[in-house]
Amino acid sequence: MLNLSRFDPQLLYLFYILYKERNASRAAEILMISQPGLAHKLNKMRLEWQDPLFIKVPRGLSPTPKAHELAPKVSDLVQKLSEFYQTLSNESFLNRQEKIFIFTTDYMEQKLLPLLLPIVAKEAPNLTIITQNTQGKLPKKLLEQGAADIAIAGFYQDLPDSYRQQKVLEESFVVVASKNNQLIERELTLEKYVACQHIVTTLNGDLFTSIDAKLSELSLKRQIIAGISSFFSSAQLIKNSDLIVTCLRSIAEQFVANDDSLIIYELPLVMPKIKIMQIWHERTQEDPLREWLRKTIKSCLEVK
Repeated sequence: MLNLSRFDPQLLYLFYILYKERNASRAAEILMISQPGLAHKLNKMRLEWQDPLFIKVPRGLSPTPKAHELAPKVSDLVQKLSEFYQTLSNESFLNRQEKIFIFTTDYMEQKLLPLLLPIVAKEAPNLTIITQNTQGKLPKKLLEQGAADIAIAGFYQDLPDSYRQQKVLEESFVVVASKNNQLIERELTLEKYVACQHIVTTLNGDLFTSIDAKLSELSLKRQIIAGISSFFSSAQLIKNSDLIVTCLRSIAEQFVANDDSLIIYELPLVMPKIKIMQIWHERTQEDPLREWLRKTIKSCLEVK
């Protein structure tokens, strides 16, 4: 491979400007150098490129045949260099053509993406968002290796020091049941809650949730009849039955909005709100495109 350290890449831009302007004074003004400075660089370029390149004429500079031959190649190189440096500039990061991988849940896909994607399409038109199921755990290795950019959920714990986190949403638990649930009737008490059969969303197969831990503190236990992988399929399972599901309020609101045979009850337990966090690795902390996306995600989820 040719040893490029022997050459001065700045001469490419000098040639580009001189060929375009055909005038030393205008070229010096554009390059913001003095006339003697321009003459020095032109002599260096002539020596390095082994040709006079530009000859003085009464109205400026006239390119030599070799200059005409080199012009298209130099123009192409300058354009590529310009595009390269634009990718490093914070001013043009929204035009970068990239894929960003977000690991999350179907709940967050339905809540976030209808708000996020129109903004991305308008402000970062070359950006593609790809979501994948987080499967109940933080994708640490994928975040470290670059196969994941952001992880969003409410169950990540014990983050290593090399990870950043930010709260993007806070939600409370409620209960959804059929209006025809014969065990509840008008009011959902703790006794009735425990007496019902429950559907639980589990992304990793674990059926013992924070709800069950709280019940255990009260020496109580609920009967879980099924664990499912989706936050949204439980609506069909509890319809016209005595089954119930405990879920986040926004999920419950979507259930009853889509099916007027369902009803929301307050959870008869005192439980802390779930904090939905977005997590990213330190390696992407300073990337302007990903920083913009994280801020946009947070603003979308703050919309009431």
